[in-house]
Amino acid sequence: MHTALTIAGSDSSGGAGIQADIKTMTMNGVYAMSAITALTAQNTMGVKSIMNVTPDFLKDEIDEIFTDIRPDAVKIGMVSQADLIRVIAERLRFYQAEHIVVDPVMVATSGSRLITEDAVSVLENELLPLAELITPNIPEAEVLCGHPVTDAEEMVSAAGEICSRYGCSVLVKGGHRIEDANDLLFAGDGTTHWFRGVRVDNPNTHGTGCTLSSAITSNLAKGYSLSESVERAKAYITGALKAMLDLGRGSGPMNHAFDLTGEFAKEDF
Repeated sequence: MHTALTIAGSDSSGGAGIQADIKTMTMNGVYAMSAITALTAQNTMGVKSIMNVTPDFLKDEIDEIFTDIRPDAVKIGMVSQADLIRVIAERLRFYQAEHIVVDPVMVATSGSRLITEDAVSVLENELLPLAELITPNIPEAEVLCGHPVTDAEEMVSAAGEICSRYGCSVLVKGGHRIEDANDLLFAGDGTTHWFRGVRVDNPNTHGTGCTLSSAITSNLAKGYSLSESVERAKAYITGALKAMLDLGRGSGPMNHAFDLTGEFAKEDF
């Protein structure tokens, strides 16, 4: 069985972060492992508080995983402090990790800021250059390229700049501010590929970024090419949104298990 590791924060409401990653990886057919960077107290309406782990503890988590069940691919999500990012980058270099996908989580769907200012520069200098793929949404792409992104042409320009700066492929997600579900993959060799998506009229989008990046990571772990991995991941997240799960009083979670069948998944009541 192929394996994948998520390095990210815990979401107590279950819709994003580690919880979404593990659900997504399981549903996409890989064995999921986790190294938790932070605990968050949150629900569908926002983040109340964050408690980061220590750098030594995060190092131990990563060491215990790589020295026993080596992951075929690694997804990195929310890391809010610079010293934690440094630990991740150093350990991934040490173990020569493969198929690294970085979702540069900076702001939650609810609008809560999830990373300190100094951590952004460390993320850019130490972690992004290790990635095979980074998956910024529009606001995150604007931070990374340093200028506004308001249409498809500017998505291409921003992705090219980010790719050149960090030496990795870039998937700019069009769901924020661009009124469609089309994502742009700017590969490391300079080629571009648009993934046309179906705009699902579902206000419950908590954890979409975590879910997409984890699905891509799962498919890379299984040996699919980068473009195939993105295409399969987009199909998965579209299905999760179309399931129209409606939980909570804010931006609720998707149904990660929309395609789950079998005796133990049945609801008998």
